[in-house]
Amino acid sequence: MKGYRLLRCSRVFYPLFVSLMALLALSRPILAESSDGPFDIFDFEGPRMKDLYYVITRDMDACLLAMSTGNLDVLSDIYRPADVERLEALGSADLSLASSFHGFYITFNVRKFPWDQTILRQAASQVVDRRRWTRDLFSGYCEPVAGFLPHISPFYEPDVVVFPPGVEAARRRLADAGWTWDFAGWLVSPDGRHLPTTKIFCPPSSVAATTTEIAELMSEALRSIGVPAEAEPMDFQTMLARIDVRDFDACTNAWSMSRDPDVLYSFYHSSMDVEGGYNMSGISDPELDEVLHGLRYAPDEDAARAFASKAQKLLSEMAPVIPIYSRYSISAMRNDWDGVFMTDRSTSDNTLSLISMRPMGGGERPIYWNIPEEIRTLNPLVSSTAYDWTVLGTIYDTMISSNPYTFEDSPWLAESWDITTGERGSILSFTMRPGLKWQDGRPLTVEDAAFTLQYIKDNNVPRFYDSVKDIESIEADVENRTLRVFMANTSYWHLHNIGGMLILPKHIMEGVPNWRAWQPTNKPHTALDGTVLTELIGTGPFTFRESRTGEYVHMTRNEHFMLFRGGAGTAK
Repeated sequence: MKGYRLLRCSRVFYPLFVSLMALLALSRPILAESSDGPFDIFDFEGPRMKDLYYVITRDMDACLLAMSTGNLDVLSDIYRPADVERLEALGSADLSLASSFHGFYITFNVRKFPWDQTILRQAASQVVDRRRWTRDLFSGYCEPVAGFLPHISPFYEPDVVVFPPGVEAARRRLADAGWTWDFAGWLVSPDGRHLPTTKIFCPPSSVAATTTEIAELMSEALRSIGVPAEAEPMDFQTMLARIDVRDFDACTNAWSMSRDPDVLYSFYHSSMDVEGGYNMSGISDPELDEVLHGLRYAPDEDAARAFASKAQKLLSEMAPVIPIYSRYSISAMRNDWDGVFMTDRSTSDNTLSLISMRPMGGGERPIYWNIPEEIRTLNPLVSSTAYDWTVLGTIYDTMISSNPYTFEDSPWLAESWDITTGERGSILSFTMRPGLKWQDGRPLTVEDAAFTLQYIKDNNVPRFYDSVKDIESIEADVENRTLRVFMANTSYWHLHNIGGMLILPKHIMEGVPNWRAWQPTNKPHTALDGTVLTELIGTGPFTFRESRTGEYVHMTRNEHFMLFRGGAGTAK
């Protein structure tokens, strides 16, 4: 990086955010819980409602009408200022806001020309006017970011490399590196190659208007430095399929990340560049790999912070993706429900609300929860979209969760855990709660947890393999409800990677011949009480019953759920 003046980025908040908070303060407050003592999941009881419908509605006007008439109860992922104002004007819904782990990026395919050229990616980053774009498109409802983790992350590094902004600065960078322009004004590489048209994949405006607009703005910015580029809106599922097989030039993508910074390993380590893997850009660099490996296997928090900081700085120089903004989480809930849960870190559209909510007037009625896009697949081993996991997240559980007030580790299927260091690595021990049952009424044991981890490791399942690849062996002590996982090394993140893994039913998965092609919703499965379900069986609060393309996904209450007190099979 010699010879280049490097600017440094600092955190920026728009003054309009104050206006947003004032707007939300006008809403009649929904139940905003405060933590008066240690958080205990067994303070909650439910689900209170029998039926849950995930309603697929792309059109915001239709969503607003449904909210006003009572045909929709929960509306998530609100981001347009006009929609927030219209929801406030309805009077039938309450809004909630929280910072989130969201990040929006332009991703380049660095496996092929011209985006394998670092200098070109750096020049592209110089012509991105993220402050103006987010101001014009979101009016302060999100914050521009130049870093690779969201601001809410305790590992966020504000001191990343930002190159001098502007078209002229970008063109000088290219010219200094030997790039030229032809008579039509298009870039020519130092070895004489003309650039093909870069197509920036994005969802159609009917699905995500602001995303389409950013793709257009990015295309315009690239053309200003001589890169032929155009936005290419397409069906979201088609877009994901193309990206999974690496058939793209550039694309828009947004991530809802975890609290741990080792997501950077998943996104940018060369070993994660596999079909369907998270390293979409295909970045591969020995120095970056070494730092990310250090982050992935950091022995303690101090080491993790140092590696996370260095990784973010390296990524800002290599620019495999261009960070654009991080969005605040905004949701709307109809104000005729009791039992709604929220904190300053969680909006009302969360699992605890789903478990606890009940009509103010009493009685029983379905919950209608909006999903703005078609479900791609409900095979949990290949599913990758937030929309799929809105459904799957109510079906499958993990051994540990996080405290919604502090983000600290919290018990879930496991009532306790312990970490010890062995001769070569670490040993994770989880004690499962007694009385747990699958949605079909069969008991869940530590054998299911052991089977899940081994199954994902043996089958090299890309979506989860990074979490299990360091497992050396597994022991299941059924009598004492204890699972022991022997790791080949030590890492500050092993607890979250193993404890945060979804648990699959052994009695279902043993009969699945091909996990990639598995379509669990098309396979009937009989519960112990004779009820015909499907193979989409978990331990979560709701059980899958039916889906209709373009209409809804119907779920029913899982009366074997550990927090349901109204029937047999409840864990105490």
